[in-house]
Amino acid sequence: MAIDPRNPDPPYLSFWREFHRCTLTTPRPDGSPHLVPVGVTWEPEAGIARVIANKKSRKVANILAAGPEGARVAVCQVAPGRWATLEGRARIRTEPDAVADAVRRYAERYGRTPTENPDRVLIEIIVERAMGRA
Repeated sequence: MAIDPRNPDPPYLSFWREFHRCTLTTPRPDGSPHLVPVGVTWEPEAGIARVIANKKSRKVANILAAGPEGARVAVCQVAPGRWATLEGRARIRTEPDAVADAVRRYAERYGRTPTENPDRVLIEIIVERAMGRA
């Protein structure tokens, strides 16, 4: 079921604010999918989903390999009888303020602040499509 990514209905938005582990799918340079568990926060008003990551991770390398326009990615979460996917273009951000904001949002959703990591970066996804059933 298609959802307006800038104006989701309340149950869908609420589902994205609950504690759920998610998956991130990025394209490898050969085009095959790379799927990993992550924590995701979503700000529909801005059209942005955020994932914090280590700059040395495969997911970050896959996004960087896509070039300056970014990589097409998807994040997804599931729970009994519910699922939600956000699709869009991801870029890597390294600015300390942007990374700190993403860490704050992660802590708010997941109830814990990640340990300090000098290699942390932000995967910022400009959300173009949302779908699911909440």
